[in-house]
Amino acid sequence: MTQEQLAGFVEATAEEFGVPGAAVGVLVGGREIHVAHGVTNLDHPLPIDEHTLFPIASATKTFTATALMRLAAEGKVDLDAPVRRYVPELRLADERNAAEITVANLLNHTAGLEWNLIGPDTGDGSLAAFVAKMAELPIIAPPGARASYSQAGYNLAGYVIEKVTGLPYEKAVASLILEPAGLTDTVFDLDDVVVRRFAVGYNRDEDGALHPARPWKANPADQRGNNPGGGGVSSVSDLLRWARFHLGTGDGVLPTEALHAMREQTVELRASTLGDGFGVCWFLRQVGDVATIGHGGSGNAQFAELVIAPDHDFAVVSLSNLGPDGYQFNQAVVRWALEHYLGAVEHDPEPVPYDETRAREVAGRYEIDAMNLDIATDGIALTLAVGIKPEIRAASEGDMPEDYPAATIGFLPGDGDEYIVTEGGLKGQRGFFTRDGSGTIVGVDLAGRIFGRDPEAS
Repeated sequence: MTQEQLAGFVEATAEEFGVPGAAVGVLVGGREIHVAHGVTNLDHPLPIDEHTLFPIASATKTFTATALMRLAAEGKVDLDAPVRRYVPELRLADERNAAEITVANLLNHTAGLEWNLIGPDTGDGSLAAFVAKMAELPIIAPPGARASYSQAGYNLAGYVIEKVTGLPYEKAVASLILEPAGLTDTVFDLDDVVVRRFAVGYNRDEDGALHPARPWKANPADQRGNNPGGGGVSSVSDLLRWARFHLGTGDGVLPTEALHAMREQTVELRASTLGDGFGVCWFLRQVGDVATIGHGGSGNAQFAELVIAPDHDFAVVSLSNLGPDGYQFNQAVVRWALEHYLGAVEHDPEPVPYDETRAREVAGRYEIDAMNLDIATDGIALTLAVGIKPEIRAASEGDMPEDYPAATIGFLPGDGDEYIVTEGGLKGQRGFFTRDGSGTIVGVDLAGRIFGRDPEAS
């Protein structure tokens, strides 16, 4: 594949989805290919390039996890130790979880913690303040019982880094990981962003017009408490360098066996578009005959995707700045790159015909602390809509990510509890319904998170 062919696909796909700016990079055969589309800012345009900064949201978790792996290799953190060894003040809604969750549980999302703490009371914005509020976070399972993607868990992991090193999380990660790996474009503080070229995110108004997204990252600039789980900023150039690091031998930062252990499955994921399982932070996914590791990020109109194929010394990065269609743009780029460079073709499974009895069994409202997920049937089709709770949106001083309107979903062959979204901004997302001991539907998984059923709204 030539750079021109990749550039042609990126341009056509960006125009299809209306993405104002995107940066794409591919590592193949030891060389890097960079392609950019559009501009940093529609009102004050500069061309996107491989060093343009984008918020990478949850892809930041890969830095947090790798920093903890370095501390473990140095004997400063025991991954199997209870988190309370390092954060003795930890209080959670369930004492068992508070006493028993380990650092490893945080790293593979098996701590039983719900997604995040979101609300109008932000405290002083520090990691310590975030952790002090974690008793308000619902518990969804005993430690180690199941995987459920948790931003809060990674923020707590970042606080472990602070406590062990005695440094602010951002300085600790820079010293432990970013500087040794040569990641000169990867930062956290907006003071470090504004002196460089950066991409503005855009959301659509009801009439389709684009407006700049505020805050620039998923959280306001003074909310450091969410940095370990999603506050990083980076470029295509740096993320390809990060991929090279994880494809390598550790470069004296991590022993090779510790670095490569991050790719080994620690827990299985069921019916998830994100992957077949978790390693240490990484989503593990088989695409055709190609094994991949990766992590994405979804912020306020900013989307990031990093996928690595270790056996092929291959990586692809896609960054885009349009909500919510930037997600679909990135997915299209990753699929194209895997197919055209490695011959790895991914096909979405076909749903079975609509079944009204099954549809009515699952219809209802499901929720996590910040979002509602509504599943409805009109007797012809089953739909899924997901959005930020109105009270959370009303309390926010800035913009928040756009809601995903109702889109058709279909059950997949098998036991009837797995589904796929077949249209809209979440097209291709897979998930499953959870039953209690009596067989009653009590939850639904979407994007690795479990939404509990609201019995009063169902």
